[in-house]
Amino acid sequence: MFDIGWSELVVIAVVALIAIGPKELPAVLRTVGQYMGKIRRMAAEFQGQFQEAMREAEMADLKKQVDEMADAAKGLTDFDPMADVRKEVESFAADPLGEHASAASPEAAAPGTPGPVSQEAAITQPAPEGAAPGDMMVAAEAPQPQSEAKDEAKDEAKNLAKSGSGA
Repeated sequence: MFDIGWSELVVIAVVALIAIGPKELPAVLRTVGQYMGKIRRMAAEFQGQFQEAMREAEMADLKKQVDEMADAAKGLTDFDPMADVRKEVESFAADPLGEHASAASPEAAAPGTPGPVSQEAAITQPAPEGAAPGDMMVAAEAPQPQSEAKDEAKDEAKNLAKSGSGA
C-alpha cells in the first residue's frame, strides 16, 4: 500500500528516537502497535462484510434464476404424453366393435403401414410342369401350407404326365 523502504524506516526511527527520547520510545511504539492492530481488525471486518454482501448478492441472483426455472418447470408438470394413448386404449376396451371399428380397418392405417394381404392379392406363379392345369402356386415370398389332398393330386398329375408322354 505505502511504498516505504528500509532506508525510510531507518530515517523515521532516528527522528523518533531524537524527538521522543529513549525513555518514552517503548511506550509510544506500543501505542502505535495497538492502533495499527485496531486499524487492521477494522479493515478485516470491513472486508469480511463486503465479501458477505457479495455472496448474498450472488445468492440472490442464483435464487432468482432458480425461481425462474421453477416457474418454467411448473408448466411441464401437467405434460403427460401417455394420457392420449391411455384414453384411446380405455375407449377401445370399453367399446371394441363400436364407433372405433372403422379406425382398425386397413384403409384407416397410416400411409406406409402394410395392411393384411387377401388371398386374391397374393402373388401367384404358373404351376410347374406336371401339375394339374389351372393349379397356381403362391410365390416363394409368401409360402402357404399344403394339404395332403393337394400333394396326392400333384402326384397323380405327375404320373399321368409321365404315362401320357411315353405313349
